[in-house]
Amino acid sequence: MSTALPLDDVRVIELGQLLAGPFCGQLLGDFGAEVIKVEDPGQGDPMRQWGREKPYGKSLWWPVVARNKKSVTANLRTGEGQDLVRRLVARADVLIENFRPGTLERWGLAPERLWEINPGLVITRVTGFGQTGPYSSRAGYGSIGEAMGGIRYVTGDPDRPPARAGISLGDSLAATFACLGTLVALHQRGRTGRGQVVDSAIYEAVLAMMESLVPEYQIAGYQRERTGTTLPNVSPSNVYPTADGEMVLIAANQDTVFRRLAEAMGRAELATDEKYATHSARGRWMERLDGLIAEWSSTFASDELLERLHTHGVPAGRIFRAKDMLADPHFASREAIVRLTHPDLGEFAMHNVVPKLSDSPGRVRHVGPELGEHNEDIYRGLLGLDDDAMASLRSAGVI
Repeated sequence: MSTALPLDDVRVIELGQLLAGPFCGQLLGDFGAEVIKVEDPGQGDPMRQWGREKPYGKSLWWPVVARNKKSVTANLRTGEGQDLVRRLVARADVLIENFRPGTLERWGLAPERLWEINPGLVITRVTGFGQTGPYSSRAGYGSIGEAMGGIRYVTGDPDRPPARAGISLGDSLAATFACLGTLVALHQRGRTGRGQVVDSAIYEAVLAMMESLVPEYQIAGYQRERTGTTLPNVSPSNVYPTADGEMVLIAANQDTVFRRLAEAMGRAELATDEKYATHSARGRWMERLDGLIAEWSSTFASDELLERLHTHGVPAGRIFRAKDMLADPHFASREAIVRLTHPDLGEFAMHNVVPKLSDSPGRVRHVGPELGEHNEDIYRGLLGLDDDAMASLRSAGVI
């Protein structure tokens, strides 16, 4: 296995803040890209203050989303700060930003201007609605993109208003597609020598996950609705009770797998019953089938139930919480959670790099940096600024 990281020859300038842009930078950094995060010298990225729990006043989200990055400060509303970006861009491969469309242009950092400095620069732009179109100038948060992209309408119980996932799903999806687009653009640059704009819109990233929702309506006139814990016509695939009060998810909606579940239940005849023998039939009789399975599952403690299901080759599992992940042997064996050292909080556990590469895997090298921690390293070491230049930038509040 190589110790070199696959993107260690890629330099990224990250101008974004919060999550939609920075998560893209995190993904690139996970595989070795040098990610230089440019932050406002006053308070930095608001993510430094975000998160539900903040022991010692420290965000527990920031060390994750800013992992593997370097932090420099620059006031981009000043000419001097904008000039620092231009000088960084001249030595970079990728620029990431997630400001409202037109912001870079107002700062004199339009793609056309940046390509005059570095024709091979890939400019990755993450926004709520994209760089073009009648909604492009609107403020766009992840939640709005989730609603417009369709996932909010189909999430939750049918007798309640649309629900949301307990994570920033829209932002993360847009950033993931932005990362994909960035890598594609870098590959294309290898052929042409030219960079291009990667335009990732939150609502479109969400829409890309919506399966056959659009043609279902356009062709069949079917409007997907909220269905709670189940998917229409996909059965059995639900959460079922156990004798010890735990909940176990069982997914046996494929014909061959349902036969194995029927055998595990000691009810092999269910697999040939006309109500349950086929995928379509089980969908029609979902409620009755769920009742039969729940009646059976509730006679077993969760460990015994899961062992029986696994023995019969039926996909099943617990619904994991953080404490379950930290204690689980499979998580440990695959190093799905990595432990680093935080300068203030000590041992710091977070999810590891995904996906795993067999020869050149990514690696979490350090937690998110302090604000401006790498000013000296980047401005002196990379850009060659001297003492007088650094002192002038500091006194003017540019860095």
